[in-house]
Amino acid sequence: MQQNSRTSAFILGAFIFIGLSALGYLLGNAAIEYKQYDRSVTVKGLSEREYGADIVIWPIQFTVAGNELGDLYEAIEKKSVKIKEFLGKNGIRPEEITLASPAITDKSAQQYGNNGRAEFRYTAIQTVTVYSKEIKMVRSVMALLSKLGKEGIVFTAGNYDSRTEYLFTRLNEVKPEMIEEATRKAREVAEKFASDSQSKLGKIKRASQGQFSISARDKNNPHIKKIRVVSTVAYYLSD
Repeated sequence: MQQNSRTSAFILGAFIFIGLSALGYLLGNAAIEYKQYDRSVTVKGLSEREYGADIVIWPIQFTVAGNELGDLYEAIEKKSVKIKEFLGKNGIRPEEITLASPAITDKSAQQYGNNGRAEFRYTAIQTVTVYSKEIKMVRSVMALLSKLGKEGIVFTAGNYDSRTEYLFTRLNEVKPEMIEEATRKAREVAEKFASDSQSKLGKIKRASQGQFSISARDKNNPHIKKIRVVSTVAYYLSD
């Protein structure tokens, strides 16, 4: 009786051992196959193009100084009219020109106990802004602005508020074609990698479209925009 129990226990243990060994083998093979299937390569594709800006925002700032507030406003108005007439004669339409409220500073209120007295009590900064889609024409007018300077208008330069801006608003038009190009270039890189590693390129594992960036081509040509996008794509590899 005891001998039979030992024999049964031995047989049961043998079957358990064989079963666990077989299970371990199967799991091991499954892990290897999964690892092989999970082999992948991640590549990047770049699309970069140049386009002309389609909107220009040109703020023209000038300063006026005086001791009488009424005279100051009158001078601002006269100079603003002169600038608008100049712009109109050179092809800029009235609806493309806007005037902001002048920023006036009373220097006597800013002395804070300083005994020094400014030559002019009031100074004003006025901004005339051109908003146009005619980039080439506006740029040609910019080169002529010095003529008004010879007539006594003091223009300001270098201020952040007076910087000319060039905008590119047609991104949605060029986006599909650029994404296609970036994805195609990414696949070319992946195919070269697969060939060099004696592998075959499989399906896409995951992909992400990078953000589009818009910048001036260079500091001397801010009206020419460089559009750039990088797509990141991961492909499966197989032997």
